[in-house]
Amino acid sequence: MFDMDPVICYRCWMTGVLSFETGLATTAMGILPHEDAGEALELALSLDIPFWPQLPKVSFYEDMYVQALERFPGVIFDERAARCYIDTARFYGELDDFFAHEEDIGHFALSDSHSLVYRRFLNRDLSQFMAVHGQVISPVSLALKIVDENGMPIVYNDDIRTVAFSFIQKRLNAQYRELAARNGHAFVWIDDPGLEFVFNAMSGYDHVKARDEMYEFYEGVEGPRGLHLCGNPDWDFLLSLNIGIISLNAYGFGDIFVNYDRVKEFIRGGGTISWGIVPTYTEEFAGEGVVTMAERLVTMWKPLTKKGLMPSEIAARSLLAPATCNLLNPDRTETVEGAFRLLGELSDRLKERYIP
Repeated sequence: MFDMDPVICYRCWMTGVLSFETGLATTAMGILPHEDAGEALELALSLDIPFWPQLPKVSFYEDMYVQALERFPGVIFDERAARCYIDTARFYGELDDFFAHEEDIGHFALSDSHSLVYRRFLNRDLSQFMAVHGQVISPVSLALKIVDENGMPIVYNDDIRTVAFSFIQKRLNAQYRELAARNGHAFVWIDDPGLEFVFNAMSGYDHVKARDEMYEFYEGVEGPRGLHLCGNPDWDFLLSLNIGIISLNAYGFGDIFVNYDRVKEFIRGGGTISWGIVPTYTEEFAGEGVVTMAERLVTMWKPLTKKGLMPSEIAARSLLAPATCNLLNPDRTETVEGAFRLLGELSDRLKERYIP
C-alpha cells in the first residue's frame, strides 16, 4: 500500500493539495453509460487512478443527486416520477435526527441501496494503484437543482442550504475515510455542474455568497480538496478557492483556462490539474487520435510556458481524463470505452516526452 508519512498527510489535509506528483496519470469522472455494473467497474479500474462508477442508466438511485441526498432531512424520493425534492415541514421535523448523528460519520456513508458499485469497489485490492478517487455532488449544485414542495430551489432557504453544505461535507468525509483506509493517496472531489449559474445576475445566489460558503465548506473537508466541472465558470473564482485539484473539460474550455494568471500560481503552489482532453462524443472522438490529442494539449500549455512554467513542471502536476461524462451516444458504451483506451495511449506518449 502507498502509505503516507503522517507529516505529509497532515500537510495535505491543511493545504488541500496532493502529496505526490501525478505525472500525467490517467483518471476520469464518476458517471459511466454502462448498464452492466461489472463492466463499468473493470473499465474504471483500468485507469492509473480509478474511481467508483455512477450508473444512472441502471437505476434512479444511481443519479448523483439522489445518491447524495440519502438520509437528508426532509427528502422525498419519487422513483415513479424520477424526481426527488425536500418537503419543508418534514425537513424541520427531521432536523433533530440530523443533529443527533452529526458526529456519527458512518451515518453519512453511501449505502448499497444507492450505489451498485461502491462497496464492490471498496472490496477490491486498491493498494496497488497510485491513488483512488471518489466523488460527490457539490453543495452549490445540489442546492441550485433540488427544490422544495413548491418547486423553489432550496438554495433560497437559508436553513436548508446551510444543512446541505454541512451534510455534503460529512458525506464527502465519510467517503474519504473509507477510500483512504484502502489507499493512502485517496481523494474525493466534488462535482459541480451548476457552478456557472452563480455568475448569472438573475440567480439570486451570487458568486460572492457562493465563494464564502464554498471556502468554509472546504475548510472542513478531510484529505485533498478537489473540484470537477465540465462548464466554463469564472476561472478566477475557482482558482481563488482553497482547493488543490481542479478537473476541467480542457477539450472544450482549456484554451480559456490557461490564460488566467492564477493557473501558474496554482501549479507552482502544488495544485494538480486534471485535463479532460479526450472527447467522449462519437462525432468528436472519430476525428481524434493520439497524435492530434498530444498536439492539442501541448499547444494548450503554451500560454503557461510563456509565463515561465516548464512543460515538465506542468506535466508533473497533471492528470489526463476524458473531456466529459457521456450518456447520450447511440453506440452506448463503445465511444466512451474507446476514449479510455486513447487516454492510456496519450498518457504513455506524453510521459515519454515530459516525465524523466
